[in-house]
Amino acid sequence: MKEYKLNQNRAPIYEALQTFRNMRVVPFDVPGHKHGRGNPELMEFLGQKCVGVDVNSMKPLDNLCHPVSVIREAEELIADAFGAAYAFLMVGGTTSSVQSMVLSTCKRGDKIILPRNVHRSVINALVLCGAIPVYVNPEVDRRLGIALGMQREQVEQAIRENPDAKAVLVNNPTYYGICSDLRAIVKMAHDAGMYCLADEAHGTHFYFGKGMPVSAMEAGADMAAVSMHKSGGSLTQSSLLLIGPNMNAGHVRQIINLTQTTSGSYLLMSSLDISRRNLALRGQEVFTGVVQMAEYAREEINAIGGYDAFGRELINGNSIYDFDPTKLSVHTRDIGLAGIEVYDLLRDEYDIQIEFGDIGNILAYLSIGDRAQELERLVSALAEIRRRYQRDCSGLLSQEYIAPEVVKSPQEAFYASKKSLPIEQTIGLVCSEFVMCYPPGIPILAPGERITEEILAYIEYAREKGCSMTGPEDAEIRNLNVLKEETKNGIMV
Repeated sequence: MKEYKLNQNRAPIYEALQTFRNMRVVPFDVPGHKHGRGNPELMEFLGQKCVGVDVNSMKPLDNLCHPVSVIREAEELIADAFGAAYAFLMVGGTTSSVQSMVLSTCKRGDKIILPRNVHRSVINALVLCGAIPVYVNPEVDRRLGIALGMQREQVEQAIRENPDAKAVLVNNPTYYGICSDLRAIVKMAHDAGMYCLADEAHGTHFYFGKGMPVSAMEAGADMAAVSMHKSGGSLTQSSLLLIGPNMNAGHVRQIINLTQTTSGSYLLMSSLDISRRNLALRGQEVFTGVVQMAEYAREEINAIGGYDAFGRELINGNSIYDFDPTKLSVHTRDIGLAGIEVYDLLRDEYDIQIEFGDIGNILAYLSIGDRAQELERLVSALAEIRRRYQRDCSGLLSQEYIAPEVVKSPQEAFYASKKSLPIEQTIGLVCSEFVMCYPPGIPILAPGERITEEILAYIEYAREKGCSMTGPEDAEIRNLNVLKEETKNGIMV
């Protein structure tokens, strides 16, 4: 087990809530259900133990916006466990962590260097603060159809051409498990006087497992958004924001308080507290078992034939510098099925819920709660799907990533005068809203990007295959909002 400076057996928020249970406090404050008494159906559904600690901030329980006691202690324990200078409890999901990173380092007109295959939360942050994206378009694996990591040479070039940029943001890892050379990128950013930010929504386990890719804090990054509820075991919507010694913790707290709720959920905060303790005490052992299960599943799925459960064999030292061994990403196109079709079959016919399916791949998310017998069900179901549904793969699209043409900043385009047009009439115009498959939530189109025939073909194909398309005002995506001042063939639209 790792050596820690603080006593990782402690869970101060959890302990304070346990004490609160025994105090018989009369609640003349919010929430209005009053420990569940005012909403018996809710109490029956969630149980007295749960609703009884769904409480408001009070002196013995501290305050998330300005912690001075148990929440502060919990954050100090998290920082110690993750090797950070400071840590913040986040109750708005990792979206709020990512946005706080960007808002802490960039303001209107500042440049930020980032890969285009980021989660929509990053581009949302650019809409909010007005920063200008400098995209490093990732290399694409043509066979798998997925975007890879940031190449060192591309980052170096972007920094050289944009010496006034404030920060470099890196996915660590991508949804598919691919990692860039984070140490090298951190050094390049720091040498140029820039911050380095890491979106570690899918990398909580990097801090605890053996033989994992390097974590952001270990690599020297300045900030990292860590999605504890994904692989760390906390409740959905709970997250962490970690910072290094170069950041001003007081300023970051102010940024967080601009957008985060003043009514932090003690259910979410205590889940972060308990989950941190669990990972600090048992994480290395637990994630060793997760990696073993993933490796076993990869071998078994590849033995079926037709599938490609890819892994560390892809590592090339640059655009795929490392690979997350817990990610069970499977390419399905060679059996003639889009990933989303396999996703639907697993859910509808086998009662197996995987994380997502897209045009050519599926992802089964393995973590601390998975068991070997459930993986056996997945492997068996995939074998049966191949036997029953395999068909010719000709005519299937393969590429998940289309490099964008950026015309305006996301903020400028999002708030500009716009007009809704039938989607087939928007080719060549500039989009003013998002279009994406969710999950994974990586925009196909973002505000300020040129709409092309290739992009529209991708959207239509993904919709036909059953991908969940989100983002536009028109939920059916029959129309798109485009910039009003744009012209087409010299005519104002």
